[in-house]
Amino acid sequence: MSLLTETRKLIVPPRTAPGPSPLARAAVPPLAPGALPGLGHAGALLRDPLRFLGSLSRHGGVVRIRLGPRTVCVVTDARLVHTLLVALAHDCPRGAVQDTLKTAFGDGLLMSEGQAHRDRRRIIQPAFGPDRMGEYLAVMQQVTEERAGRWRPGQVLDVAKEMNHLALEIVTRTLFDARLSEDATVAFHRALPDLVKGQIVQSLYPSPALARLPLPVNRRFDDAVRVLNRVVDQAVNGRAAGAEEGRRTLPALLRAATDPASGCPLTEADVRSEAIAMFGAGTETVSTTLTWLLDELLRHPEVEARILAELDEHLPAGTVPTLEALARLTYTRSVTQEVVRLHAPNAFLMRTARVPVDLGPYRVPAGTELLYSLTALHRDPLRYPEPLSFRPERWQDAGGTGRPSFLPFGAGKHKCIGEAFAWAELTVAAAAILRRWRPVAVPGARAREVVWTTVQAHGLRVRLAPRGARSPRRSSTAASREGDTGSSPGDTVPSSPGEPPSGRCPFTGAARATAPADPAAPADLRSRADLLLSADRHADWAVRRGLLTPAELPRYRGYALHELIGYAYPRARGTELDLLVDMLGWFTILDDRFDGPPGRHPVQARAVVDPLIAVLDGARGGSPSESRLLLSWRELWERQTASMSPEWRARAAREWRACLATFPAEADHRANGTVPALGLDLTDTMWLRRHGSCLYPFMNIMERVHGTDAPAALHAEPALHQLRANTADAATLINDLYSLKREERQGGTAFNTVLTLERAHGCTRDRAVHAVRTRVAQLQQESEELRRDLLRRHPAGRWYLDGTRELVAGVQAWTSTSHRYRVRDREARQ
Repeated sequence: MSLLTETRKLIVPPRTAPGPSPLARAAVPPLAPGALPGLGHAGALLRDPLRFLGSLSRHGGVVRIRLGPRTVCVVTDARLVHTLLVALAHDCPRGAVQDTLKTAFGDGLLMSEGQAHRDRRRIIQPAFGPDRMGEYLAVMQQVTEERAGRWRPGQVLDVAKEMNHLALEIVTRTLFDARLSEDATVAFHRALPDLVKGQIVQSLYPSPALARLPLPVNRRFDDAVRVLNRVVDQAVNGRAAGAEEGRRTLPALLRAATDPASGCPLTEADVRSEAIAMFGAGTETVSTTLTWLLDELLRHPEVEARILAELDEHLPAGTVPTLEALARLTYTRSVTQEVVRLHAPNAFLMRTARVPVDLGPYRVPAGTELLYSLTALHRDPLRYPEPLSFRPERWQDAGGTGRPSFLPFGAGKHKCIGEAFAWAELTVAAAAILRRWRPVAVPGARAREVVWTTVQAHGLRVRLAPRGARSPRRSSTAASREGDTGSSPGDTVPSSPGEPPSGRCPFTGAARATAPADPAAPADLRSRADLLLSADRHADWAVRRGLLTPAELPRYRGYALHELIGYAYPRARGTELDLLVDMLGWFTILDDRFDGPPGRHPVQARAVVDPLIAVLDGARGGSPSESRLLLSWRELWERQTASMSPEWRARAAREWRACLATFPAEADHRANGTVPALGLDLTDTMWLRRHGSCLYPFMNIMERVHGTDAPAALHAEPALHQLRANTADAATLINDLYSLKREERQGGTAFNTVLTLERAHGCTRDRAVHAVRTRVAQLQQESEELRRDLLRRHPAGRWYLDGTRELVAGVQAWTSTSHRYRVRDREARQ
């Protein structure tokens, strides 16, 4: 049975607010079901800790579980956890997991209790005072700039590893004014897993004597303790080259202090104990959170764009961060809070009842171990609606549904002394990285949750690209030699030397804004198995329907259309998922047909499209002459409209009709020569692109997936019409960026907005790409404002409003990784 467990995000099953019941009124906490003879619940806890702990809330606010011969009470209600940490802090000191480290590292701030803890906290507190934070901010920025400056364009970064090294270096330089050798840094991070695993195992031993046996896990734990002591000694005793004399470091502060209990100076063992606590608390949790932050920004590029805009306004490049400047970064703080909520670093923590205590209606006997999971608390759907969705806006306007339910740094007398330090470090480090680099998702290398005592982010790898206009970019010659490697437009589209994007936006006439980051994956693909099975069923359906031959399948499956659906419709399951994948596949096959003769000859185009539109008007089939494309469309239309309201069917027919009509319209323009830049202006091009992209029908299908129409009053809102237009335009423009090279090499006249700007407005390629990327950012920002406004008036339509965001994010994710828009080497050489 593995102690290293990979788990999915879904850990809290849907539940309703508990009403009065015999269990809720019982003096003894209920026993969780599923205990096995001898093992109790240990197997379930070790197999999938987050899912198991999250499932307990349905049984009560405090629930008993059995771990072998021991009984542990799990506190599942956030209010009761707050009571445990604040009102009952004296009666419920730290538990067995922390005691293991106390044996290894001494009775420092992190391990001590009572008066000893209060005395040590008073000694250390000045190290985290506001006067010191100003110094720390400058060092945090310098350290991050130095590390990020060693990265190179195109480098594939192991994010967790780099963030571990960065967090360790920040702690070493800020609190100790020292530098660790690279060997010491590597040794530190190699030792941490053995330390944490040993901490878990030894805390579960029925007798402390087992920790002294020469078992492999015990030996590795002891070796890890020795390594960490050596590393900490190097930091405590070694100052950085060129360090300022007289600077108030944490070791200096400790060595100058007197132990109030004995009246004697603190010993070197005391200094080492506190140093180890700072290394442990200040590296792993912060580095893990930074990794999750970058992962979430890859999944939600619109959030990244807003962060960069806020940084430009309140913390301009080249300025040293201050506490006042950080306080103005309100949106960035909301983002970091949401990352910490969704990815709470501590999987579980423990306390022990020294005396009998009451937690709400429950009586807990003396000696009982009490366990709580911050991850489960922060994903409680009663306190955080849609708990697995990444929604920074929940923290704005005094949101968050109540501070007592948000406990990432604990509460009460043991609340983390470095909370302000950690929030500042997250912001300063993220700002320095994002200003210099634009991470691009590496396909198949997204972050996944791995649970020890902490919830770590493993597996995230990104390819680094310079940040737009903020960094030098490749020459046109170099770009043309490299060809397409599957990277995003900012990597492959050159800029003209000495010609930065300037002037006014051709879309709006307004001054140009800073270009946003290129898109990357927004959301986890939920269950890969579900999506892959749906992709298999779609491939079988397409071959049976005659839309594809078996020989065409390998290239077609490389498009990974099922992943686009997985990103854009995270709640679609079963038949709804299959319908979405079949619809998107059918439309893609139709769209590809117009790359051939029908796209250039209006008569052929109408011969393909008119029968499809007739199905929307109620035309019945049955003719032997009907094409396979038409027969499959007739089936799809019946599947779409089944059980939907007449109003929905009318709207869907109207918008599919407008979508399909763009194909002969484009063929007419090509035949008549009224193509982009030659009679067709940007506005008309955008109209064709908006309706020809099938985004409107796929916005309608959100209601089919949800199982009901969006509120009629919401559909009547002009603001919703604008939001839908923005959604279609943003997704279309993103598609234009990634399909640019493919469409340019296909010959003929492409209805691509980048090419239109080049030809109609005389833009360089770089300016045209910049204008499109800027417009995407503007549309996303306007859309967020529209959503907030509509949500105030139509809260019941939140699912629909959020769905429009997910749709754009899905397009952003998929276009950056799909093979559909890659140009093969032989095509690039032509």
